[in-house]
Amino acid sequence: MSVLSITMALLAAGLSFTAPDGWRQAPASSSMRVAEFTLPRAAGDAEDAQLIVYYFGGSGGSVDANITRWIAQMQQPDGKPIVDAKRVSRTVNGLSVTLVDVAGTYVAETAPGASARHNKPHFRLRAGVVDTPNGPYFIKLTGPQATVTAQKDAFVKFVESAKADK
Repeated sequence: MSVLSITMALLAAGLSFTAPDGWRQAPASSSMRVAEFTLPRAAGDAEDAQLIVYYFGGSGGSVDANITRWIAQMQQPDGKPIVDAKRVSRTVNGLSVTLVDVAGTYVAETAPGASARHNKPHFRLRAGVVDTPNGPYFIKLTGPQATVTAQKDAFVKFVESAKADK
């Protein structure tokens, strides 16, 4: 896998990223997805993590609405809502970026609009919104907690590689 092909795939709406070594790019499974990556599982985890980059042509909801929705996709072990999600905002290469980090049981819909939900305890979700002149990009990483934790530096490096076309 070449970094060039990954970067090229993410230029569609004027933003590029560079994927860290070890991430495997998969074909986008829908038109809403700009890119999909599989991140290798940590020792002891039953599955890999998945990172998806979404772009909706300038729409997709506010930063706050997306952060709130992502946090609601996780629950405490007792089924109660998460109350201690970590949220940070920063500027990366002149772009406003807002990130959220939350661990718990992953209970998102199995597909948009589906009544069926995941039930994956000991998961972690790291996600963010990158505001660009062409509209926001949405980045969502989900997977077993140990795997997502092991990918912390790679995730940050990926987000910090975001660059808008000039």
